[in-house]
Amino acid sequence: MDLRKLKTLIDLVSESGISELEITEGEGKVRIVKNPPPVASVQMMAPPAPVPAAPPAPPAAAAAAPVDSAPALPAGHIVKSPMVGTFYRAPQPGAEAFTKVGATVKVGDTVCLIEAMKLLNEIEADKAGVIKAILVENGQPVEYGQPLFVIE
Repeated sequence: MDLRKLKTLIDLVSESGISELEITEGEGKVRIVKNPPPVASVQMMAPPAPVPAAPPAPPAAAAAAPVDSAPALPAGHIVKSPMVGTFYRAPQPGAEAFTKVGATVKVGDTVCLIEAMKLLNEIEADKAGVIKAILVENGQPVEYGQPLFVIE
């Protein structure tokens, strides 16, 4: 294929809304792929910011806030996030959740997935019991050490 033709095709892909172009001419084959900007991953990490901004309170109430936040979690064993990522209750969209409130789990049962760096990591129950509470919404970003489930 002619170099001028290749340059024209590259310009066409970069100026248009398409992300990929593949052309076969005779025995030659050309594939041009436009990489998306890496800005999207930065935007996914923005939602956790409102959590620290929530407790603006007077100094007297600030001393009571840690006492109030501890009892907010139901009593029982807390399963915490072992990594930063995105929390998913089911193996794929539309599928049945791994577990629900009131379900009995054994040690080693998968209770959720956390997507980190495009890898889906199975999070397993580290204690047998009954799921008393699910503390994170599906698709929500989670931090290292963040409580996910309460098992009683």
